[in-house]
Formats: sequence, structure tokens, C-alpha cells
Amino acid sequence: MSVELIDLHPAPADLHRLVEAGLAQQPKQLPAWLLYDAEGSRLFAEICEQPEYTLTRTEITLLEQRAPEIASAVGEGVVMEFGIGNARKVDPLLTALRPPAFIALDISRTALEDSLSALAEGHRDTPMLGICCDHSTLDALPHHPRLQGERRIGFFPGSSLGNFQPQDAVSVLERFRRLLAGGPLLLGLDQPRDPSLLEAAYNDAAGISAAFARNLLHRLNRELNGNVRPEQFHYRARWQPQHQRIEMALVSRCEQTVQLAQQSWAFAEGEALITEHSVKYSPEAAAELASRAGWRIRQRWHDPNDTLSLHWLEPAD
Repeated sequence: MSVELIDLHPAPADLHRLVEAGLAQQPKQLPAWLLYDAEGSRLFAEICEQPEYTLTRTEITLLEQRAPEIASAVGEGVVMEFGIGNARKVDPLLTALRPPAFIALDISRTALEDSLSALAEGHRDTPMLGICCDHSTLDALPHHPRLQGERRIGFFPGSSLGNFQPQDAVSVLERFRRLLAGGPLLLGLDQPRDPSLLEAAYNDAAGISAAFARNLLHRLNRELNGNVRPEQFHYRARWQPQHQRIEMALVSRCEQTVQLAQQSWAFAEGEALITEHSVKYSPEAAAELASRAGWRIRQRWHDPNDTLSLHWLEPAD
């Protein structure tokens, strides 16, 4: 069992600057990744277990059932996952592919260390390398023997691409194409479906999604010496058909002024602070997105209800 780590020391975010820029927008909006401090990550894992939120369970089942077929289609190579999370989704792929190495890229060193150590227990013959970096902005991979002379197979599950605005999603896919150096990409995308089901998935009856969003306010108070009262915001998740996405927001219950980093920010009653978007891509929209980023879709695997797809992308040229 071999696990190594390369720490590229991604620059810490300037939270004050991000909040200042985000709250000056109309509508107010902060980057979705700010939701994922330690407590936010714990709450999101709990969201994935809620009955309304089927995305994670559906994707894991799809991978478990189709991994041998996927492995046969995409061929051999080093597997490179962009954002490892808890590594549950890549496990069946590693079993089917038996790659010469597994490379995980994630901005969290703790996530890399914990997930790779757990994953290595079940894949003792697969060398593992973690690269601590911001994979959405990485321009080149570091030099390492595991990265030399091997075909690369990218893996980006979880519909994580949906958190990016479409033009930003194109940029991310272009970056992955360069990092994979001619290798394929397995891309998970959630698809549009009944809006009532989508809204329920992002606003579960147990209130975990609402707690996840409000935890952002607790983080801002803690890290920016703020006085925001989370109870004065209610959580909202709604389908926006014109954008084919769910918009999640914290909505002010009253006219109020909050303090963050010794600055004042006014909220009108009913004004929203957007916490994240989740864009849903039909197979046709996925093909168009891939084409804009220089990819073409070779094959698509989906669940029995055709609500989620795993796309096999190859460079278009």
C-alpha cells in the first residue's frame, strides 16, 4: 500500500475580499465552496443520506453496476479524480480498471489524507498520489514519476460541474482537457426533471439543507467578526426553468443591516443572498457544453429513470 502527497500550497482565500465583492453584487452572491468548512462538509454528507436527495445514491449505484463496462470502454491508464470528497464513487472504478496509479486532486489536504488512506485499504496494489491544489485553476501538474508516460483518465462525478456558471464550466472543462493531455474524462451530470422533485432534493423535510446554508452565516461571523443573526434569514431552493438550474439562497426576513469585517451591509426585507446554483444538463445540453470546451461525447451511461448521466468525453481534435 503506497500513498504519497504533493502539497502545492494553494493560496488561502481572501475571505474579506470575496465577501466584499459578493455582497456588492446585485443580487448578492457568495462562492458556493464557502459552504464547505468542517461543519458544512459534515452537513452535506448528511444531506446525501436524506430520502429526497437521490443524486449520490443514484450515481454510486450506476458506477457499481456499470464499472466493468465503463472500464472496457475507456481503456487503460492512470485514474485522476478532480475533487476526491470521501472517495466512495471512484472505488468501483478502481476495482474494474485496476489502474497503474490513482491520482486525487483536492484543495483540502485533510480530505486527501483521510480519503486516500481509507481508499488504499481496499486497493493495496494501486499506488496513490494526492495533489493538494485548486484543481479548478491549476494550469499544470507537478513532476512526479506516477504522472510520466502514462495515459490519464479523468473522473469528475457528483454533478459538481453544475455549481459553475456555464461559461465557467467551459473553462473548467478546457483546463481538465489540458491536464489530461489527450486522455478521456468521465463526467457526471445531473439532468432536469420534475421541478417539485428537484426543489425537494435541495430543501429536505429534515431541514438539513437549510442548516447547511445557514452554516455559511456562522462561518462568516466566526471568521470576519460578524454579527449576522442566522435566524433572520430563511432558506429557499427554487427551480429556475430559464436557466435550467436550482438556485439556493438565504432570504432576509426583515430590513436589516449586518456587520462583517467592520463593514456594514444592508438587506431589504425579502432580499436574497445566493449561496449556490446547481445547473442541470440534458444530454443535448451536455453535448453542447462539451463541444464548447473542445470535447466530444463518445458514450453516455445513465440510471433507469434517466435522471443522471456519466459521460465519456474525449478531446475533439
